[in-house]
Amino acid sequence: MTIRRMAALAAALSTLAFGPAAMAQSAPTEITIATEGAYAPWNFTTADGKLDGLEIELANDLCARMKIECTIIAQDWDGLIPSLTVGKFDVIMASMFITPKRLETIAFTQPYAVDPSGFAVAKDSELGKLGLTGEKFKLDDDAAALEAIEKLKPMLEGKVVGVQAATTNLDFLKKYLADTVEIREYKTTEQHDLDLSAGRIDALFAQQTALAATLAKPEFSDYTLAGPGFVGGVFGFGTGAGLRQEDTQLKEMLNKAIDEAIADGTIKRISEKWVHTDVTPVK
Repeated sequence: MTIRRMAALAAALSTLAFGPAAMAQSAPTEITIATEGAYAPWNFTTADGKLDGLEIELANDLCARMKIECTIIAQDWDGLIPSLTVGKFDVIMASMFITPKRLETIAFTQPYAVDPSGFAVAKDSELGKLGLTGEKFKLDDDAAALEAIEKLKPMLEGKVVGVQAATTNLDFLKKYLADTVEIREYKTTEQHDLDLSAGRIDALFAQQTALAATLAKPEFSDYTLAGPGFVGGVFGFGTGAGLRQEDTQLKEMLNKAIDEAIADGTIKRISEKWVHTDVTPVK
C-alpha cells in the first residue's frame, strides 16, 4: 500500500470515526429557541400571537451578536426539557434556573439573570404583614435562611399557596414549607394569578420580578410583595439558557454573547425596561 493510499484510508477512517462528532461541534448558522410564552414579563404571548418580553428581546440580541438566524417558538413549560433533548429545538430561554438536577439531563450557559423568589399576598390580609420584606437570603447560607423561614411559618400556617408546577419554586415550598402551608400547583402562572385575584388561594410564590409584573395590573391593586426573597440552594445558580450537552460549540458562542451583553450593559438595560430592576449576574 502506497503512502498516498495509506493517507487516504486514514482520512476515510477519521471521517467515519469522528465525522459526526466534528459536525456536532461545528458552529451553527441557524437555531431554534424555545420559550414558554406565558411568564410575563420574562416571556409572553401578545394579543396578536407574537412572543415578547425580556427573554425574547435578549434572545434576539444574542443571536445578532452570534451572527446566526434564530427562530423563537413557544412550548409548554413541562415539555421544554424533553423536547430539547429529542431535537425539537436547540435552546431554551424560559426563565429556567440552572440546578444540579437539570444539569444531569441538559447543559446550560452561564447565567444571564439572577432573580429572587418570594410571596405575593393581599395587602389587608395577615400575610400582608410578613416580616423581612425587601431582604434577600441565600439558601446556601443555611443558618440565616432557615432562621428567616422559621420567622415566616407562624403567619403562613394553614394558608394555601399557589405555585407553578415543575419549578424550583415548587421545590422550595416542598422542602421548607410542606408542613406549614397547603401547596396548590398550577400548569401556568396565569392560572395561579387568576386564583389569587378570585380569593381562592392566600398567596403566590414565584420569582419576584414576575410577581411585580402581575401586581402592576389594575385588578391586583390590592395585592403586594411580602416577606423576603430567596436565591441559591434549590434555586440553583441563576437563570441560564438550556441546551443539549453535546452542543458545546453553541454553548461557547452563547457564553461569549452573554459576556458581551453583560459587559456593555445590554442585560441591565433590557431588564430595567421589562422588570424595573437590574438582574445582571455579578461576574
